[in-house]
Amino acid sequence: MICHSGIKKITMKKLFSIFSLPFAIIPALVASEKPNVVFIAIDDLNDWVGCMGGHPQVKTPNIDLLAKKSMLFTNANCQAPISGPSRASVMTGIQPFNSGNYFQLGDGDIKKANMLTREAIFLPDYFELFGYKTMGVGKILHNGDKAKVFDEFGGVFSMYGPTPEKRFKYDPAWFEEKTGNTQTDWGAFPENDSLMTDYKSAAWAVRKLKEKHEKPFFLAIGFIRPHVPWYVPQEWFDMFPASYIKTPPYKPNDMDDVPEFGRQVADVPMMPTTEWAIQTKQWKDMVQAYLACIAFVDAQVGKVIDALEKSEYKDNTIVVLWSDHGYHLGEKGRFAKQAIWERDTRTPLIIHTPAMKCGTSANAPVGLIDIYPTLTDLCGLPRNKLAEGNSLMPLLDNPNAEWSHVALSTYGIGNIAIRDKQYRFIQYEDGSQELYDMINDPNEWKNLAGKRKYKNVKSALSRHIPAKWEKNSAYSTNNVNNHFKKKYK
Repeated sequence: MICHSGIKKITMKKLFSIFSLPFAIIPALVASEKPNVVFIAIDDLNDWVGCMGGHPQVKTPNIDLLAKKSMLFTNANCQAPISGPSRASVMTGIQPFNSGNYFQLGDGDIKKANMLTREAIFLPDYFELFGYKTMGVGKILHNGDKAKVFDEFGGVFSMYGPTPEKRFKYDPAWFEEKTGNTQTDWGAFPENDSLMTDYKSAAWAVRKLKEKHEKPFFLAIGFIRPHVPWYVPQEWFDMFPASYIKTPPYKPNDMDDVPEFGRQVADVPMMPTTEWAIQTKQWKDMVQAYLACIAFVDAQVGKVIDALEKSEYKDNTIVVLWSDHGYHLGEKGRFAKQAIWERDTRTPLIIHTPAMKCGTSANAPVGLIDIYPTLTDLCGLPRNKLAEGNSLMPLLDNPNAEWSHVALSTYGIGNIAIRDKQYRFIQYEDGSQELYDMINDPNEWKNLAGKRKYKNVKSALSRHIPAKWEKNSAYSTNNVNNHFKKKYK
């Protein structure tokens, strides 16, 4: 069943008339009868969501319920497989290969990269231009709101904490061969939910939904879990008895047909390996901890959605739920993000509009970068010409609509994954390639790039590789991968 958006797009005639008026009176004109936006970002959540079928034991009843009355994009991809550049592209609408923001960077440095980024308008700021009140809490940009984009910001509380005095299971400092730092660890901590950052963020958002707002609002909530460390109270672990945990598919020689350059790009020398997890019998415990964190954050999402349903804003609010990138839990020998395979770039993306009474899904390849133009269209705002994504309005109206776009994910200069409905084509800076048939080989175990019969597939997808790559921003640094450290030194 097709559920239409039910929100009228602004007409070209009215758009023209708006921009022909003195700019100072535009907000008052366009703010009337505009829908509100609840914008939910989740950190490091891959496709292990019930409605996406990523893991058979995951428990996400609240996200699943939202999906049942929304459009679920089952082939959504981030633009960068690490938080800083991914969130920067969502909030500016600019691709990493045009911004130069390839790696981690501070919120205040996002717009310093080049002439293009200096002209960028963060998504909440753009809504403010047209009369919206903007509110945020938790991790929206990488550092919360260090870029000062919200009218009202509730804080990020303890970010990734609270943390115990000593780690439970893992610290790269414990291993002679490990280099770099990570917060990766797992275990039941703290004693109760009220001590968790996400619990506090949800409570703040619930309070805002109970308040009276004279203007239409843009309310952003950034949840931290399941980002490492995988700490949540014991009750969430109890939902997933470790002895019954199913580990994801793993092929010990999976990397044999991956180009050497690709291995270097995906290298995470500080992280646990799957072989280590098997030898130490920690793999099931790690999966259990990730599932527990997902269940916990799902409950916090449920609080926000429930508050919206009980509020006076229920019938005039758009909800967008997304994650900044995916995460490997043992597949391809790694427990990490920071690579451009499917599990690293595929993310949940759910969009609900007030008129939707039923849910449906679209398998078209889309990107998180498409959120910006989609929201401005849904809210009847003029299009920001610098926002490079594609509005998802055609798919919201008809999930089977003609869609000629692909999803692009990059990690460093010249390293790109191109996703269409069936294939994932990866090309690295040195020209080496990978190609996977995601319908017949969802685990990406068989690299088809060297097969003659797929020459035309590669040719068609390679047309989407950017002709020009912006140099890496002076503020965008990789503090994880030795390959990139040497390259951008």
